[in-house]
Amino acid sequence: MKLVKPEDKLKKNDPEKVSREITEFDVRAFEKITSLEITPEQVQRIITPNEVFPGQKCVMAVHWHPEHIPMEIIRQRIENTFPDKQEELIIPTQHNRIMSYDGKYSGVEVDCYSRGFKRKVQILLHFKSKNLKDAHVLKSMLDHTFKYRSSQLYELLDTLIDPKWDDYLQLAAEGTGVGEAVINFARIQAWKLRHQLEKNQSKVNMEIVKNKLLRDVIDAQRALYPDQFINRVQVLVKAVKNIVKSNFNLTYFYRTSEMIEEARFYRCGIIVPHPEQFWPILLCDYEVDGYEVWNPQSQEYTEFLVNVINRQNKSRSPDKKKLLLFMGDDAHMSEKIKDPTQIEAAKYYRDIGVQPAWEDLAIRKSLIVGDFSREKMIKEYRDRLNQ
Repeated sequence: MKLVKPEDKLKKNDPEKVSREITEFDVRAFEKITSLEITPEQVQRIITPNEVFPGQKCVMAVHWHPEHIPMEIIRQRIENTFPDKQEELIIPTQHNRIMSYDGKYSGVEVDCYSRGFKRKVQILLHFKSKNLKDAHVLKSMLDHTFKYRSSQLYELLDTLIDPKWDDYLQLAAEGTGVGEAVINFARIQAWKLRHQLEKNQSKVNMEIVKNKLLRDVIDAQRALYPDQFINRVQVLVKAVKNIVKSNFNLTYFYRTSEMIEEARFYRCGIIVPHPEQFWPILLCDYEVDGYEVWNPQSQEYTEFLVNVINRQNKSRSPDKKKLLLFMGDDAHMSEKIKDPTQIEAAKYYRDIGVQPAWEDLAIRKSLIVGDFSREKMIKEYRDRLNQ
């Protein structure tokens, strides 16, 4: 017997009879999802932190994503989160887009290709903003990377729509155990999104052209169709997305060494985020300032990574600078404006500057051995950026 939520009884539409016609509902949903406007209610959600940390004097946040949320609203959230802060180093790292929080420092998270182990990696670049005045080549490289990464959404849509990719779609369907009704529904929503993107190409801000756009479009259909069915569609789409990502041609990204070489020309700082997602980067000996050893999606090997950095610092030659250690909150600010019933919890509860691993007793000894703390990392990294 199938369990049905009370609210689903009010949804009369049969998902097996979904139409390919783009309805007024579809148009309104698309406009809402792609709009950059923020309502007063959403502003209130942003400025209200999940948790307040009174007494924390130092705030370091060098890995987080503003997305389309205005900095003045983000600033208010940070002030509300850390009412007693006295020292801070806060630099945004939008994907392949240089942005600044305070005007003094700028940052970006860059997708690169490491040819040695044939993997996409990411690096965080931080600059003194005034050093970027003539960074035309670097900005051109980032622009190319931004546009290419955005194209992944279109590959996802094509995989769902175009019959020539049916093998991938069937592989995802078999792996998730969904039926033809779910596949057909996903195909139609992908087709509608592709059509509306093409029709509104001049109006849609490229900042929101990401894989999660399809997820949001399908979530909007919860107003018409049962939640349980939409959940199955989302499971299928996520499986297809993973297949697309694993087959995405990485050679169109700039090589990691090329990006580092160009960025160093502008006296930037370079950090490798969540290295446990691509272990070989620890062996590449790239010219970086340090490694991120913890963030909300990379916590399992924190103590091991701290000890790795400690060992590398002990064996480094005197002419090389000490490797620094960072924690990254990896907060995505657009998650804060969503209706609480539609949040992605794994991202929603991340907050700028909230990095409990600094106080984790399990790794405290390793941090002391390496002489690492928030306060010391703020000072040492800021000194490097100011050189």
